[in-house]
Amino acid sequence: MVSTADLDDHTAALAAVQAEIVACQRCPRLVAYREEVARTKRRAFRDQEYWGRPVPSFGDPNARLVIIGLAPAAHGGNRTGRPFTGDASGNWLYRALYRAGFANQPTSLHRDDGLQLFDAYITAVCHCVPPNNRPTPDELAACSGYLARELALLPRVRVLLCLGAVAFETTLRVMRARGYDWPVAVANDDERPERRLRFQHGGEYRWRTSPPGLPPAPVLLASYHPSQRNTQTGLLTEAMFDTVFARARALIAEAEGRAKSNYEAKR
Repeated sequence: MVSTADLDDHTAALAAVQAEIVACQRCPRLVAYREEVARTKRRAFRDQEYWGRPVPSFGDPNARLVIIGLAPAAHGGNRTGRPFTGDASGNWLYRALYRAGFANQPTSLHRDDGLQLFDAYITAVCHCVPPNNRPTPDELAACSGYLARELALLPRVRVLLCLGAVAFETTLRVMRARGYDWPVAVANDDERPERRLRFQHGGEYRWRTSPPGLPPAPVLLASYHPSQRNTQTGLLTEAMFDTVFARARALIAEAEGRAKSNYEAKR
């Protein structure tokens, strides 16, 4: 169990990490691009002031679900200053979060629109918008330390949900660097481990053991990214997306049930 004082300390430390993210200047290519986009703007948003900086994470510091995306959109998060806010991908994500009970409203238009997340936290493997939506391996490595620190400061997390293959692969590397090694891919129906660890929509991956001194690893889920390329072609449907969030809900309930049983057994 995590005490209230510990949660308060973690919340303050998470806020400090977000301040570091916003001030980050590590990647010259990304700095130049995000500022260029903010300066030139899209015609539809020419009267708006763009954020034009690294986009901090957003959500509940006591979250049991952590959603890990790729990077801010040029005229979405890079404009609004909040992940998945003001673009088509965000429309899909926040509708799904609302339907699953993780958000108080199904829309996310700007930073001050009243959106709140319950038991969910959204971060990314790259906090700056990259050209062509493709951060380089060096840029991902430069940003991965922030993700590692966030995961260490989210003591209640039970499920990691990666949106897209890049987020999935980067998260695996971050977890391995933290000492968790590689997870095992599991089939949902009978939990027979697969032979190859690979990204697939609806995939579920579990760490069978945890390193000494570290908390039990969360379950890792994978989903196609709700990009327009995936949603407009039908590769990802809203029903498919909802199924992933329903599975996250079920896994959280399972984990909490085990924790309660263990606590009562020790009393």
